[in-house]
Amino acid sequence: MKFAFVIDYLSELDPGHDSTVAIMEAAQTAGHEVWVTLMHQLNVIEGKAWALLSRLHLTPVELRDQKWVAVPNWYTISETILRCLEDMNVVFMRKDPPVTVQYFYATHILELINHKKTLVINSPQGLREANEKMYTLQFSSLIPETIVSLDKTIIRKFVEEKKLAILKPLGGKAGEGILLLDCNDRNFNSLIEVSTVYGQKAVMIQRFVPEARDGDKRIILLDGQPIGAVNRIPTEKEFRGNMAVGGRAEKTKLTPRELEICKVLSPKLRKNGLYFVGIDVIGGYLTEVNVTSPTGIREIDYLDNTNLGKKIINWLEVQ
Repeated sequence: MKFAFVIDYLSELDPGHDSTVAIMEAAQTAGHEVWVTLMHQLNVIEGKAWALLSRLHLTPVELRDQKWVAVPNWYTISETILRCLEDMNVVFMRKDPPVTVQYFYATHILELINHKKTLVINSPQGLREANEKMYTLQFSSLIPETIVSLDKTIIRKFVEEKKLAILKPLGGKAGEGILLLDCNDRNFNSLIEVSTVYGQKAVMIQRFVPEARDGDKRIILLDGQPIGAVNRIPTEKEFRGNMAVGGRAEKTKLTPRELEICKVLSPKLRKNGLYFVGIDVIGGYLTEVNVTSPTGIREIDYLDNTNLGKKIINWLEVQ
């Protein structure tokens, strides 16, 4: 099989952490071809999606001293060639957020791929519809009390009612721009002004869930079914558990409530063509649905002595 990955620059990826690299390694190990391209290398020619592609060869990471370690020159790539993406069996859209206008246009190019010939993960239409924060609003019974607004008065009223709240920009990744709001904070108005760009951009405000101190659980779903999870524990000086800001990865198991959340989400994810998803759960509440480039595979593989990349490739081989 031939796999193409739309990614960030290879030099920006961390092979010991990035799930994209883990999946590419698994595809290569299974004997498949791995090709890579960048978002700006996508094209439309005669009504079809084409890309400037390079064949990728990886030296897989190794587990040393309780962490994944890559050799200095962990990849080599061939010269770039122009190919129709329908020559591939699977195309992974793995460009990190933020979801910019260019990202939006890229999904329209990927929409031109004949789905009977090539599977696109995740569905271009699904990516457009599933903002990673706003998508959760479709599951009101699963999330903490939430508002979306750019109005300072509305935001203050909500925070005063809830005492503490979390502010989230509607774009971004890895905890970027997330704030803990206390209406007694003398910086409160300034924080809202900066976050909303002085009333021009809406933000999400959620009731603070105290169980956040016990961790922010990332659950990986494949075709709507959970295949692994990791609990991310915040440091003493942080309220965010994201590993990008120093959160500690801890082995975990799914609770009945978390399994129920997965069960409720599954039909909608399948309907939207969101095959590879990472959901975040805090204190039994769904907080995010990550669809662009969910991560966590490396940490789960290490803690659970598994290989999620292999599970993903095995599933794709029979689609």
